[in-house]
Parts: sequence; structure tokens; C-alpha cells
Amino acid sequence: MSRVPNVVTPSPAELVRTLDDRWAAAMASRALEAPTVASLFAGGGGSSLGYLMAGFRETFATDHDPVAMATFRQNLPHVPSWEGDVAALTAEHILEHTSLAPGELDVLDGSPPCQGFSMAGRRQLSDSRNTLFREYVRLLTDLQPRVFVMENVAGMVRGKMRLVFAECLVALKDAGYRVSARVLNAMYFGVPQHRSRLIVIGVRSDLGISPTHPAATSWPIPLRTALAAASRIGVQPGDAATPELTGSYGQLWPQVRPGQSAMHVIGKGYSSCVKPHPDRPCPTLMKTQKGTGFATMVHPTERRPLSVREAATIGAYPPVFRFSGTYQEQWGRIGNSVPPLFMHAIASHLRSAILDRIDEPSRQAA
Repeated sequence: MSRVPNVVTPSPAELVRTLDDRWAAAMASRALEAPTVASLFAGGGGSSLGYLMAGFRETFATDHDPVAMATFRQNLPHVPSWEGDVAALTAEHILEHTSLAPGELDVLDGSPPCQGFSMAGRRQLSDSRNTLFREYVRLLTDLQPRVFVMENVAGMVRGKMRLVFAECLVALKDAGYRVSARVLNAMYFGVPQHRSRLIVIGVRSDLGISPTHPAATSWPIPLRTALAAASRIGVQPGDAATPELTGSYGQLWPQVRPGQSAMHVIGKGYSSCVKPHPDRPCPTLMKTQKGTGFATMVHPTERRPLSVREAATIGAYPPVFRFSGTYQEQWGRIGNSVPPLFMHAIASHLRSAILDRIDEPSRQAA
């Protein structure tokens, strides 16, 4: 990327310090005039934490997954939350929690489930998860926030899935927004993970401001830095135990070279048992991590899967962040989330490039 600043790659200690500092910023008290955000499909709180790190005041968050909501409430108990099906959620319910009127919310954030678009899946146009963005658009239309952010997998703009993406863009524009979509990679925003995501930003048309995306803030951080940082942090209370790498994957581990997978040993079709290269950013953490067989990312130098705390550090979560559930459920919260440092960069850009440009008369008239 041509606009990456001249920033030295952090040491493990500096990475831990950055995560600690961002957590402190997220937990700091908020002024009433701080920009507001409400989150749909909030998961365990990755996006929400990023907004809080950037000084936003989160007024509402929701997800249907009880394990995700348990993680969210454990870490962000001060954020009003609601667990349930988004199809049953109304704008009136959200506004009741936020004490705002339609048009007064600064940002509506949401990451509709993306498995139907994912390059790792079957990419079926008929997948019911592909239509959840319509619930997002329904609430967007009723809430009329100044800005919206919608995150999804990069596969949404590739191949046959572009038909769904085109429909989505039309719906977002018809809701009354100027819309811009770009694929950004979290590894250029302080996250030690190669994670490309589609970031769609919209600004309400009456505000007269065009949406833009943040420029890169850092060079990629290698996996070995994240693993060393995780070692400094150590196992935290509530971290699920790391499964043993037994059976065929335990036998495969020494045969798979760093940067490769079982496919390079067995042949095409066996792309799991991924052994990331320590000198490169970690590959994308997927939602599913069995730890003992299919769909397992292993440690590059130790015969075992990556631990929950290693995954959390690779996902740019602060050391004090806790996860609920089993090993697989805790991994799923990390693999299915927007890395907090990634969203911090996006949210900071929204404040400086868009929200701060809205003059007070426009805000009062909304």
C-alpha cells in the first residue's frame, strides 16, 4: 500500500502496551456530547470496543447468539444490550434505549453474518444469511443515523456474489445515503493478521459530505511478534484450555512447513491444519477452530493448536478481555469479529473526516 506511514514495527512489549492503552481509552468516562454509535450483529464486542477506543459513546448493541452476548456483557457491562433476532427488533426499541430521536444517532454499525459470502464456504446465492443485510437496511431507514458502517467479507464483491452486493448498494442508497465501499486489510491498521474485509461507509445525503475510508496506519506485524506478546500476557482467567493435537494432525504437524497446510503434504482438498509463517502476519482467523482435527490453525514451532490468548492477541484484543464458552466458542468470537484496533482506525476516521465536519446547525436540524 503506497500510503503506509513510516512507522517502526512494534516489539512484543510495545504491542501489549498499545492494547493496554487502547483498553484504558475505551473504559474512560464519556462526555454527553461524545459521538454516539449503536451496533447490530455486535457479536462479542470487537467492533464496539473499537468505537469505544476512538472515544464514541455506545448507546445500544444487539446480537442473537447467547454466547456472544455473554462475552459482550462480561467486558462491556455499561453498554445497553439486547439479545434476540434482529428481525424482531424495531427502531423504536433502539431509540428507547438511546434516548435519541430518528436522525440524531451519529453512527449505525453492523456486520451482518457473512458465511454465505465467504470464499471459505460454498458461496450460495440462496443462503438465508445473505439476506440479513435487509434487516440492517430496514433499521437504517427508520433510524436515519448521520453515518453508517457495514463490514463484511471481501468475497461479497467477487464472482456471483456481486449480484447480492449490487442489490445491497442500491438498498443502502435508497435509504438516503451517499455510499462508498472499499476492501481494507486489517494488517495495515496495527493488527498482526492478514484479514481483508469489505468496509461500506455511508453518509446521509442531506449532510452534503462524501464518505471516505481511512488510510493505512502501519506496516504488517509478523506473527512471531503477536506470539511473543501473547506469551508476555499469559493465560488469562476464563481462557479455555488448548486441546492436544492428536491423531492424524499430530502426525502431520512436523511434515507441514511454516506458511503451508496439510494440502502441501496430502494434496488438494486438505487445506486445513494451517501452520502460519512466523515472519508474516497470521492468516485470517476463521470462525471455526476444532483444535484436534479439521479446521485447525497450529502453532508454527510447537506441536499444538494456537491458544485462545494467542488468537486474541492476533485479533488485537486487549489482555484483560475475557471470552465465554468452550475453546471452540471462544475462538469463534475472535474469528468472527472485527479486530478492535481495525475498527478503532475506522471509527477515528469517521470522527475526523466526517462527523467533525458536520456543522452544529445541521446536527440540531437533524
